[in-house]
Amino acid sequence: MNRREFIALLGGAATSWPLAARAQQPAMPVIGYLGSGSATASASFVAAFRLGLSESGWVEGQNVTIEFRWAEDQYDRLPGLAADLVSRRVNAIVAVGSPLPARAAKSVTATIPIVFVYGGDPVNDGLVASFNRPGGNVTGVTFITAALAPKRLELLRELLPGTDLVGVLANPTSPLAGVQWNDLQAAARPMGQQLLRVNASREADFEAAFTSLLQQRAGALLVTTDQLFFAGRAQLAALAARHKIPWTGTVREYALAGGVLSYGPRFADTHRQAGAYAGRVLKGEKPSDLPVQMPTQFELIINLKTAKTLGLTVPPTLLARADEVIE
Repeated sequence: MNRREFIALLGGAATSWPLAARAQQPAMPVIGYLGSGSATASASFVAAFRLGLSESGWVEGQNVTIEFRWAEDQYDRLPGLAADLVSRRVNAIVAVGSPLPARAAKSVTATIPIVFVYGGDPVNDGLVASFNRPGGNVTGVTFITAALAPKRLELLRELLPGTDLVGVLANPTSPLAGVQWNDLQAAARPMGQQLLRVNASREADFEAAFTSLLQQRAGALLVTTDQLFFAGRAQLAALAARHKIPWTGTVREYALAGGVLSYGPRFADTHRQAGAYAGRVLKGEKPSDLPVQMPTQFELIINLKTAKTLGLTVPPTLLARADEVIE
């Protein structure tokens, strides 16, 4: 072999080796992100989820792809969206917003790992066998805001001890609505508190719900856990301000929007935890070996500006317990 042939041989090898190496590289894993709400309303949650993924060593566009599917609060779309993700052979499904996305995903696959994040009880909702030993292909994070509804009622009564009737805004299409209503009724009886349930299954129903509150002379409003209400919190705040009705929601974002107080965990933390779990699943850990995570810290936020606008005096004992006061 002469010098020219040897150089040509080396050049050909140098050209073919990278091609062969690229051909042997595994395909980038894909996460299917199934949300009951909308991309706009969930932007902060998605950012927290991406942060959790990065903490597990996964960066979207570099070593993992995320396929988003949004139901836009039309829950009947979830089964079809879940089936579409399965048909695309995603490596994991993250189900967000309520038990319905996780149920939809679970109904179409028993093998693809599913990581949920929502505010209910995954055992009662039939998603896992137990918190410590989920079993099957499902695990995740619950921020248990639905179970905190009685605590929010207690705080609202402390702020408004003379309120005879408290309205409760519920989404009748949500599986969490009935549970929260029953819990609130059980908590209200020993307090002697009367409750009025008003329903809304879309933002267009908010005005009618407030009309019912005014007609029945409700003195305050408790907003239950639901993706629809979180997405529409600005509209709820505007209606409450117009009609001068004190209201409370599940988490800090409601108080920031104008609610007089909120009590619950930080949503961003729970979605970050879900991202970390999804990352661990991509590395090969089984959902059945990952206990369901729950928040350990809850925060009371008081919007003193809203209280003053409504002419309310916040008891010093309540202010002293607040984690944050908005002035």
